[in-house]
Amino acid sequence: MADHQRVVVNGIRLAYRVYGPADAPPLVLLHALGEDSTDWNGVIDAFAAHRRVYALDLRGHGRSDWPGEYGLELMRDDVLAFLDTLSLAQVDVIGHSMGGMVAYLLAEEHPGRVNRLALEDIGAPMPRERRVPARPDGPLPYDWAMVTAIRAQIDDPDPVWLARLQEITAPTLVVGGGPASPMPQERVAELARRIRDSRHVTIPAGHLIHQAEPEAFTRAVLAFLLGTEDPPR
Repeated sequence: MADHQRVVVNGIRLAYRVYGPADAPPLVLLHALGEDSTDWNGVIDAFAAHRRVYALDLRGHGRSDWPGEYGLELMRDDVLAFLDTLSLAQVDVIGHSMGGMVAYLLAEEHPGRVNRLALEDIGAPMPRERRVPARPDGPLPYDWAMVTAIRAQIDDPDPVWLARLQEITAPTLVVGGGPASPMPQERVAELARRIRDSRHVTIPAGHLIHQAEPEAFTRAVLAFLLGTEDPPR
């Protein structure tokens, strides 16, 4: 059963849910753009059988504050402050899509804080054609200002992010969604290529791998996190 909590970091309240034994090694889950911690519901029990799991709502999402100031680096710094506040010296991290970007920025900037890193269907940060999304009708479970700010960074990323991928020291598993994913899989492969200690797995399930193929996803990621076997390449 989840324990819903909030903590103040960098002047905002960050919501999170906790699963698993208190004495198990810590694992942080970072969701995609427009999602929140509930996006992991289908796989979280499998991870909580082996880890103390912290599923966050990043700023501008879900139950966390919507402060109006957004950026991937700010989200990275929120996660670092979260780790400091909870006295989590070193953690495993799983990040999906935008959450994967936050995760590798954390691993670049603070390599000693990330033990093992799993990145779900996220490509190397390279410029792409600018896309201006239309706001959906009605109330949203996230701040639309956050979407426009983050999408601008995804479309035109800081070149330093790409250059610093080689500075990641954590063993890394890069999981691609295959041809059904809108994420160009050559960019997923490029991300894996640029991280020194990485392996690349494809689960042909589209962008939402952990939702479409939860058993295959948790099997591959847990094998990596636990070091029990090498997942298929």
